[in-house]
Amino acid sequence: MIKKMDRAQVLPLLPSLLEWIQDMNWPVARGVLELLLTFPEEIVPHVQNVLTLSDDDSWKYFILNHLVNYLPLESRMQFKEYLTRVAEAPTESELYEELNEIAKEILDTI
Repeated sequence: MIKKMDRAQVLPLLPSLLEWIQDMNWPVARGVLELLLTFPEEIVPHVQNVLTLSDDDSWKYFILNHLVNYLPLESRMQFKEYLTRVAEAPTESELYEELNEIAKEILDTI
């Protein structure tokens, strides 16, 4: 249903759609991810909000590994400061979720 909507109608839904990839094991997650990847510039501020404001490091892992990792270079570059911090000085919970490893992998591509 959402895939048939006009882009302008989907834009205000992006923050809510991001919530559907909190767990990539959810049946709807893959389809939502495919849709999110069609908004490579528009999704950046919403992803930045999750990365900086959420304490759900598991969600952050899914976002980095399945979304940010596949964004165009220009979009990935906008996460450089966050990725550098996580790669160089991860918190205990970021280490547990291996965010530092995925951050290093993404940094190697930018």
